[in-house]
Amino acid sequence: MGTIRLTAAQAMVKWLAAQMTEDGERFVEGIWGIFGHGNVAGLGEALEKARQEFPTWRGQNEQTMAHTAIAYAKAKKRTRAMAVTTSIGPGATNLVTAAAVAHVNRLPILLIPGDVFANRRPDPVLQQVEDFEDGTVSANDCLRPVSRYFDRIARPEQLLTALPRALATMTDPASCGPVTLAFCQDTQAEAHDYPVEFFEPRVWRIRRPHPDAREIAELAGLITQAKRPVIVAGGGVIYAQAEAALAAFAETHGIPVVETQAGKSALAQAHPMNYGASGVDGSAAANALSREADLVIGVGTRFQDFTTGSRALFENPARRLVSVNVAAYDAVKHGALPVMGDAKVALEALSAALGSYRAEAGDPEARRAWLEAVEAHCRDRKRALPSDAEVIGAVQRATGEDAIAMCAAGTMPGALKLLWQPSQGGYHMEYGFSCMGYEIAGAMGLKLARPEREVICFVGDGSYMMANSELATAVMRRVPFTVVLTDNRGYGCINRLQQGCGGAPFNNLYAHSAVEVQPEIDYAAHAASMGAHAVRAGDIAALEAEIAAARGRDIPTVIVIETDPNEGPGFGEAGHWWDVAVPETGSTEALSRAYAGYLDNKQRQRLVN
Repeated sequence: MGTIRLTAAQAMVKWLAAQMTEDGERFVEGIWGIFGHGNVAGLGEALEKARQEFPTWRGQNEQTMAHTAIAYAKAKKRTRAMAVTTSIGPGATNLVTAAAVAHVNRLPILLIPGDVFANRRPDPVLQQVEDFEDGTVSANDCLRPVSRYFDRIARPEQLLTALPRALATMTDPASCGPVTLAFCQDTQAEAHDYPVEFFEPRVWRIRRPHPDAREIAELAGLITQAKRPVIVAGGGVIYAQAEAALAAFAETHGIPVVETQAGKSALAQAHPMNYGASGVDGSAAANALSREADLVIGVGTRFQDFTTGSRALFENPARRLVSVNVAAYDAVKHGALPVMGDAKVALEALSAALGSYRAEAGDPEARRAWLEAVEAHCRDRKRALPSDAEVIGAVQRATGEDAIAMCAAGTMPGALKLLWQPSQGGYHMEYGFSCMGYEIAGAMGLKLARPEREVICFVGDGSYMMANSELATAVMRRVPFTVVLTDNRGYGCINRLQQGCGGAPFNNLYAHSAVEVQPEIDYAAHAASMGAHAVRAGDIAALEAEIAAARGRDIPTVIVIETDPNEGPGFGEAGHWWDVAVPETGSTEALSRAYAGYLDNKQRQRLVN
């Protein structure tokens, strides 16, 4: 057996470049890197030598580089991924938030932070975090709780086992998530005689676990006995590329579909069996179905609190909860009957078991009324400060079938889930972690993954202020997308939640914070300073025009529009209660009313199936 002598860093890069998809592409497309003393001499040298076989991209911030990689993997439906490398210390700990985003959303990303010296001779090195009771701990241990697989590479030969484990985790539909390989900086530079066969190209296949026939039979029996079944489509439908299977199942068997944030656009909004968003930020049509359902069939969903209305939405006392999922951890939540398996395979097997059965459970009139209400709510009301709904309406009118709306935090996620009417695949929301600062970097990753589609990034001024520097990266790399920056002068979403829970407006809007001078931030000038094309839209008509004008550019466009901070995303009977704990004691009438309402809603919660 032949060997090749390489440094550990060179071996890692050479191995990653040889890991392929069934389509003949690298599974790990390349690596985002900010170099420091913990990775520049070892991994940096290896990446420079291999830059033709394994590309390296420079970002502006470790967290946002990782957000870009996460959005890329999400848009690729977990069939491809990216890596991120940082130095030790603050570079590594900046990855923690992004790792949590990937962990919660079950998305693959390979994190390679530099680490301390394995030989410990120069300890403590610059930026080293010392644990006074455990000499094996470094700052990278912060990444353990938010990694699906964690390893510390302290010997060059450890790569022979660590790297295959990393890719096995990232390509497994049940355990998929972030992998951290903390790479000791002296180990990166050490040489080892690696087996030549270790670097031979390998194809990684995303398996489709088949459900147990007994579970399919049991679920088929429950469906034929149900009078009002409903399907809750989650992100697992999209990750399994089961969109067509879901559409065929719903059409064939007459079972309506409601959507989670992650599952929205698995069916186009125009599909007659799509009744819209479910739960806290749900539509009137979808939530009426959910309240009355006697059988709730989750497909690829975690049944997060927004989806279930904090376990109070599914009100029918006779209802049963079923969860079709590849992960046992998710499949048994809320006491659900688990059907373990890939969403596409499970839906096809279930359809075969049902034969010609048809439920006719939906209400087309309710769906039609809901969509008419959406159109009315999104119209331009010619106000001095438009609502987020009016902004969404303008963007919807100005874009075509290929548009993808994306967002992560603030008012817009709820408003978009409620009001955006996407084509299939026309929605990208990071709402598992709802991470402020994901939006700009995420838009770049989304556009890199889906260059043929128009990407519209909705971001509030608060989230923009947290993380905007990857605009400069997108300009440098000529990655065009459109940013709609809604300026309501603070954290308008949380300001409304604060008051809805009986509190006084405090510390969210600039007007309610302890500042002597209100900031006058010119977001257009700021974005322009990084090279983006940036403009202010004075009204809804101007916004529509600027959206259309952005399509011809090869750099990001930022459109700033002021909005009303007091206008929420919902209307009428849409939406559902959300369990946000209200103080039990307080001195105001508003707080007393809020607490009384809280107690009333808590009584509706159903903690077991």
